[in-house]
This record gives sequence, structure tokens and C-alpha cells, in this order.
Amino acid sequence: MTATDIHRTIDAVWKMEAAKVIGGLTRAVGDVGLAEDLAQDALIAALEQWPTSGIPENPGAWLTAAAKHRAIDHFRRNQLLTRKHEEVTRDLEAKQMLVPDFDGFEENVGDDVLRLMFISCHPVLSTEARVALTLRLLGGLTTDEIARAFLSSEPTIAQRIVRAKRTLTEAHIPFEVPRGEELSSRLASVLEVVYLIFNEGYAATTGDQWIRTDLCDEALRLGRILAGLAPDQAEVHGLVALMEIQASRSKARIGPGGEPILLFDQDRSRWDQLLIRRGLAALDLAAKLSRNRGPYTIQAAIAACHARARTADETEWKQIVLLYDELFALMPSPVIQLNRAVAVSMASGPAAGLELTDKLAAEASLKNYHLLPSVRGDLLTKLGRVAEARAEFERAASLARNARERELLLSRAANLAVNLEEAN
Repeated sequence: MTATDIHRTIDAVWKMEAAKVIGGLTRAVGDVGLAEDLAQDALIAALEQWPTSGIPENPGAWLTAAAKHRAIDHFRRNQLLTRKHEEVTRDLEAKQMLVPDFDGFEENVGDDVLRLMFISCHPVLSTEARVALTLRLLGGLTTDEIARAFLSSEPTIAQRIVRAKRTLTEAHIPFEVPRGEELSSRLASVLEVVYLIFNEGYAATTGDQWIRTDLCDEALRLGRILAGLAPDQAEVHGLVALMEIQASRSKARIGPGGEPILLFDQDRSRWDQLLIRRGLAALDLAAKLSRNRGPYTIQAAIAACHARARTADETEWKQIVLLYDELFALMPSPVIQLNRAVAVSMASGPAAGLELTDKLAAEASLKNYHLLPSVRGDLLTKLGRVAEARAEFERAASLARNARERELLLSRAANLAVNLEEAN
């Protein structure tokens, strides 16, 4: 195995094991910032030793043991700085009171990862900080990888992570799974972060790529872990169902040049049936766990309507309209109303959809939302109002921040311009 192969293996192992190692350390030392530093020391040791010694038979256990030893060394070193060597040595040998208790360090791994999820996504942190810290601690991503994924600078992401860890330490956030009423609010924060990561991967806000598969995969991985650790929480399975079904379309959503392919134009034979089956199974489980559907379960039910249809015309659009009504009752939002208007246009015709869309024009929150003129452009095209549709697509393109999406909108406007010239 070449040095390059070994480094790739270490990277893959780290992304799989980082959460377990950092979680166990956090439980032992009581400080998530210090825990990550110690875990990084173990990673550096692997990078230094494995190219020579080879990959251990159980690389995860090796990292865990190395991190544990570095934690013990860290506390002993700090004690030596404040007290005489003889006194510290005598105390350590006699009582071991000044070094954290590492008994059972390798046990309760699942609980530690779940606790790490809840502390990384704590509401005391900003949304941006929660996303960055989650990808760092639970995803094993480097600061540079996170910065690239969200098209931010590495120093900005680094500062965000440092501030987040400092905030958690200063706020004395306990390393535990919340109980009772607090569980619902904290779980909602965890799910929101995973959902945000997936959405950014599924339809990137900015940049030259429309889909960022690495972020989708990471969100799915986190969601599946969470479903295993909190199997009795319906909305966890609802979110996993939503992500599985949405991810099933990935290969059909982009063309050979990376250009977006919209839902109605996709080759449905390219949808991943395994992911669809997994998503539908998760959706069934969410339904069994709770009669009261949450927002992620409702959105998964909408995605399931698309997944079950062989063509766009066979989609149960009236059912989707009802599901958007249910979702709006839980989360009143102009964006949900816009999505409902699209479903209404498919169920009752473009004129009905346009009437609802026009009512949203005055919404301040949609003033710079590129999908509003994009939807209007599509509906106007279907109604034969080509000149108006072209103007809407051009406006949508001017608001779009993703280069691929902007190109698609400009292309649709250009095609309409050709149609106008031919008609004249």
C-alpha cells in the first residue's frame, strides 16, 4: 500500500470514527474543545506512524486508545506545571484523583455520539455555528472542507468553530441527552442542522455546482446514525425518509455537463430504487411511532407521492395539495404556499396556480426569492403568455446565486425569445 493509499485510508477511518472518539473524550474530560484537540493529536499520531507500521487491524480502536493516552498525558502534564513532581507522582499513584476516570471509555459509544450530536447542535449556538461544529465533530471534516462546502473562507469557519466551542464551555452545557420537554426542542435543533446540511447539498445556494453529493451523503449518514440512536423518535425517521427519497433522484437531477434537470424532465428510470425503498420504510416507521405527523414526516410523504409515480402526470397532485395544507398548518410560510401553488397548478390547471402565486408577490420575505418569478414564468409559459414568462425567467436569473441554476433560467428565457421571434 502506497503512502497516498494509507493517507486516504486514514481519512476514511477518521470520518467514520471521529464522533466516537470525540464523544468518549468529552464524556471523560468534560470539555468538547479539549476533547477535539486530544482526538486531533491521535489523528496526527496515526498520520505519523501508520505509513511505517501499517494500518492496524482495528484502526478505530487504535485511535481510541491513542486519544485516551494523550488525554491522560495532558492532565498529568498540567499537574506537573502546578505542583512538585514528587507530590503529583505520589497523588497519582495513591488515588488517581486528578486524572479523569477513563473506566468504560470504550463503552457506551452510541450514547456518547448521541450526546455529541445534542451538544454540537445546542440552541445556544447560532445556526451557522451549529452546522460547522456538527460537520467538524461528527463528520470528521476539516475546516478547509467545511469552508469549501459552504463557499466561505477557512479563517471564517475556523473562528466560527473556535467561538462555538468556547461558548459551550463558558455556558457549562452538560454532556447529556436531554429529557422530557427539553428533548423535543433540542431534538428539533439537531434535525434542523442535518436538514440544512442536506438541503445545501441537494440544491446548493451558491457556487458552480447545483448538487454537492458529499454534503447529501454526510447528512444521510448523520440521519441514519441518529435513527439508530433514537429509534423511538418519529421525526427522526421522517427526516431520514425525506433525505433517502430525495437523494434517490440525484443521478437524474443533473445532465452530463452538470446542468440541472428539473423534476418533470427527469428520466425516472435513473431514480435509485434502493434509496426509495429505504425511504418508504422509514416513512412507514415514522407513521407507526406517531399519529401526529411532524414537518419532516409530512415532507417525506410529499416526496413519496413523487417516488411512487411512474410519470409526473400520474402523481397524486391532489394528495400533495392536502399534504401542503397540513404542513402549512404546522409551519406557516410563504415558501410552503408557493410550493402548494405549484401542486395546485398540476391538480387544477396553471391558471389556478398562477392566481395563488400572484397573491404571494407582495410577501416581503419573497422579494428576492428567485423561485417566485421562476414559478410564475413556468405558469405563464403554460398559459401562452410568452413575453411575460420570458421577463419572469430573466428576473429569476438575476436573483439566482447558483451559477448552474442561473444558466438554466437564462436558457429558458432565451428559448422563449426565439419562440416570440418565430411567432412574429
